[in-house]
Amino acid sequence: MPTVRGIPGPYRLFFYSFDCDEPKHVHVRRERMTCKFWLDPVAHAANDGFQAHELNRIARVVKENRELLLVAWDEHCGE
Repeated sequence: MPTVRGIPGPYRLFFYSFDCDEPKHVHVRRERMTCKFWLDPVAHAANDGFQAHELNRIARVVKENRELLLVAWDEHCGE
């Protein structure tokens, strides 16, 4: 589960290797909560434990770092 470096904040953004056959996306974790966001376009895909206001904050982080996340996806999963 490679973590995307260089994104400040309380969240760990990462990919699962077995997910590379899905459309580009990122998983986000804080404590025991997780969620998933599609990257193209940025959209919420799944949630386990985050409240709506925090999902909005995470969506903003994903949007602000979308290009970095897409590069990290391509490096991990291939284009």
